Amino acid sequence: MSMLRLIGNVLWFILGGIIMGLGWWLAGLVAAVTIIGIPWAKSCFVMGAFCFFPFGKDAIRRDELYGREDIGTGGLGLIGNIIWFIVFGWWLALGHVLSAVVNFITIIGIPFGIQHLKLAGIALAPVGKTVVSIEEAQAARMANATASVMRKRGG
Repeated sequence: MSMLRLIGNVLWFILGGIIMGLGWWLAGLVAAVTIIGIPWAKSCFVMGAFCFFPFGKDAIRRDELYGREDIGTGGLGLIGNIIWFIVFGWWLALGHVLSAVVNFITIIGIPFGIQHLKLAGIALAPVGKTVVSIEEAQAARMANATASVMRKRGG
């Protein structure tokens, strides 16, 4: 991890990442208690850990990463995201948006505000996503773009 990422993650954690990460984990605990919410609970704990230290990582759709659909990236994933949005997603997204607004007040907080807005988008529909390093996400996206160009060219 680069020194800049480390500093960013430490500042992020101290200046609010811990609060939103704990919010994700609280949602995970509530989902786990319901038993039927266990698949959402797993996502909450993964995204909560991502929320604690987000710099140097990215959330990417699993089908984009692995090149194939799975249960969370197909039709059932869509239904899962709709249920998620109704039960947990909107208030986690709202927490990230409010945190972003607070961070945008200062110049130093602008990168943190931008990160909160990214996390707000993830909070709306996390089913079917996983967290990987930025380099892995870029490589997967580049491979998908190359494959798409080759298909369009007929190759």
